[in-house]
Amino acid sequence: MNTLPETSSATPLDVRIVLVAITKHGAQQTADLARRLPQASVCVADKFAPLMAGLPNPVRAYSGAFRDEIATLFADFDQVVFFVSLGAVVRLIAPHLKSKDEDPGVVVVDDAAQFVIPVLSGHVGGANAMAEQLAAMLSATAVLTTASDVGKTIPVDILGRELGWKVEAPKINITRVSAHVVNGEPIAVVQETGSPNWWTRSTPLPGSIHKFERFEDVDLNRFKAVLWITHAEITPERWQQLSERLVVYRPPQEVEA
Repeated sequence: MNTLPETSSATPLDVRIVLVAITKHGAQQTADLARRLPQASVCVADKFAPLMAGLPNPVRAYSGAFRDEIATLFADFDQVVFFVSLGAVVRLIAPHLKSKDEDPGVVVVDDAAQFVIPVLSGHVGGANAMAEQLAAMLSATAVLTTASDVGKTIPVDILGRELGWKVEAPKINITRVSAHVVNGEPIAVVQETGSPNWWTRSTPLPGSIHKFERFEDVDLNRFKAVLWITHAEITPERWQQLSERLVVYRPPQEVEA
């Protein structure tokens, strides 16, 4: 069993996390991690519940078939962390999947706690961030496959989410613009309002991203897409002009820079 380093949790307290195991070794790993995540719940077979003795975490002990627990876990938690094989997790969760806007984040930790793999809702559901946090705590490797995270570029669908920004765009726009971003095509970011501290990665802003303070300064012929951070009304004519090239972000009025 890995001994966890002295790493504090950075997960917000309102994120509902459950650590899940179905084997004795997995339950031991779960108990070790739970001590570092006191806000997380634990779900194990009732025969392994004694391994959780002394933990401050809520413990859910099940006695029937584990597959019967999945619906409840999906309904009750934002992040489900499995100490279960990846293949088994995929088969277990498949009947319960709805959409990336509804499904919880799902993360798998291998039996040796060497790799942490976000399986579902990596971006919108926060599984990628959860995996990176757990990897740091376990001295493991987070295995990310989301293109914008691997490429260290702008996550179009959740840009500014931690700042309270709301995305305003048809889904097709988000899909098209995300593709342009991860392909390294020229992107204009127009910021008229909101906190300037939206770039939170440790790496520099990619060279394909160009920042502007006014929409009028953007030569639309030069850019594949526009990310517009504004409180201004976007007219139907403007949406039509930019077709599937525009994504708008609305920062909260009370936190304007």
